Amino acid sequence: MQHMELLLAALEYIEIHLCDEIRTDDIAAACFCSKSTLEKLFRRVHSISVHEYIIRRRMMLAARKLSGQPETSILAVALEYGYSTHESFARVFEQIWNCKPSEFRRTKFAELFPRLTAPPMKGNDYIMHRKHVDISELYDAFKERRDCFFVLCDVKQMIPINEISYKAGDLAILEQMRRMTSAAGEKDIVFRIGGDEFCILTASNEISYAQRIADRIRRMDGQTFLYEDQEIPLVLHVAVANIQECHRYEDVFAGLHKALRAGKSS
Repeated sequence: MQHMELLLAALEYIEIHLCDEIRTDDIAAACFCSKSTLEKLFRRVHSISVHEYIIRRRMMLAARKLSGQPETSILAVALEYGYSTHESFARVFEQIWNCKPSEFRRTKFAELFPRLTAPPMKGNDYIMHRKHVDISELYDAFKERRDCFFVLCDVKQMIPINEISYKAGDLAILEQMRRMTSAAGEKDIVFRIGGDEFCILTASNEISYAQRIADRIRRMDGQTFLYEDQEIPLVLHVAVANIQECHRYEDVFAGLHKALRAGKSS
């Protein structure tokens, strides 16, 4: 329990200071623990270093600003998130999003790196096998669209892709997101709800609308993405669900994952 409270404190500190110069030592000091303790806990729970998480969160927020505020210059966004030059920002941005900041402005934004949270509890124990992310923004939208349908996706055979390289796994996630954003409507919301689990919250209460999106995604099955010189085929599990009976925040998160599991077994 104490470790999870430490993790939550660290995540909160990171979020508050994302636009500041921030080091792992600073976070550890603010949480009254050692740097090694914090790093070990972060990797154990989220399989990522503190530094890597900070970069991904910064690049996610930078991408949102590039997409939502086209009048803001790339340099202004770079400076806001701690990069002194356009070039240094663009280099890191491309490592995360696999495209240049100028190219990203022509794509539809999706919540690729939502804020991480502590794992959910079952009884007195934490469920460590599922990456738990903050879906507050998705939940707020869901409250206004309670009758609307979700389209849910995750990657088939993700483990063999990660065994090629974790970079290949990251590219698979980006390709999954690309397919979902290209299939979604203008008012639909694409959001990451786990490791390779994504959802589209549609703006429609008609199941036929959600099924058309699902069909568009399925038609892309088997298309490849490029990792170094290797063409890797990607196939997605796709399910359609309505979870309007879920009311609490925790119920929505659990309901989405339950619907995705049910879709995979049907």
